[in-house]
Amino acid sequence: MKKITQSALNQPLATARVTSPNRRTLLGAFGASLAAAGVGMPLAAFAQGGYPNRSIKMMIPWPPGQATDLVGRSLAMGLTQILGQSVVAENKAGAGGMIGTDVVAKAAPDGYTLLAASSGPITVSPLLQPTPYNVDKDLTFIAMAGLSPYLLVTAPDFPVKTAAEFVALVKANPGKYTFASSGTGATAHLICEAFNAGAGLKAVHVPYKGSSPALTDVMAGRVSYCIETAASTMPFVRDGRLKALGVSLLNGSAVTPGIPPLATAANVPGFNLGAWVGLVAPAGLPQDLRERLAKGVQEIMQAPETKELYQRIAVEIDFKTGAEFAKYLSDTKAQFMEVIKTNNIKIEG
Repeated sequence: MKKITQSALNQPLATARVTSPNRRTLLGAFGASLAAAGVGMPLAAFAQGGYPNRSIKMMIPWPPGQATDLVGRSLAMGLTQILGQSVVAENKAGAGGMIGTDVVAKAAPDGYTLLAASSGPITVSPLLQPTPYNVDKDLTFIAMAGLSPYLLVTAPDFPVKTAAEFVALVKANPGKYTFASSGTGATAHLICEAFNAGAGLKAVHVPYKGSSPALTDVMAGRVSYCIETAASTMPFVRDGRLKALGVSLLNGSAVTPGIPPLATAANVPGFNLGAWVGLVAPAGLPQDLRERLAKGVQEIMQAPETKELYQRIAVEIDFKTGAEFAKYLSDTKAQFMEVIKTNNIKIEG
């Protein structure tokens, strides 16, 4: 039986810290570019019904510097331009993103409290443990903004050159090789388990407290491989300290150029998993506000400045709303639920 400790739950489940280039520099340049480009003008379409007539809070349930933090702050900056009122980002981290998520779940559905939501506390945590909120009953899903791809990586001297060679080697030696994750039950762990199952691999899981120590041991060859976010792995791929064999998105990713999709490179048909980030509000948000906020997110995603920022933080723009967003969430939940059930992943005590 595989178990998850409470300490592991406090690790980010679907995000990776972006350390370079400087977070403030990135966001400052992004905000200035949006303003200069006039994104959000004119404002008349968003002033209907008097909303908004005061500042809006954007709750970010992760520490500063995480990918979700950067996406959330970019949404706050863009919506400030579009709505003509300040959208103030506030970090409220803890319990794998559940604390900040719960604040929004219990807020009034008036459009003045929004959530920079992500896979961990919305899709993964409720499958592993009780949460103080009910995802289906307590939240309104406005729009998905982006998707963080994951990379299959090894040390540079791992004796394969391609994903196909990797699968052949590991499959021929069941139980010999090891794979790291940022914690049992983390999104990266579930994605790697899904890949192993699809490719028919039997390897030993080595959980860590966060992606940094996991990647350190993969780089050193103490652990054979891992599947981690592009945000956390690409800097090491670029400088030659990690070898990337494939990306987790079905059609590859513009933020990981030259790296083939695992679906084809490793012959795992249909393999398509990542960590989503989007805009969520309390349940009961009026439909007109939901549609106007979704329209605002769409405008932000279409701005060239957003594309440039997301490229640098290794997040793929993937705008979805309405039925399309709901289907994506349902399909992803089903995939992770199957992984958890198949591998008997449980919470300890």
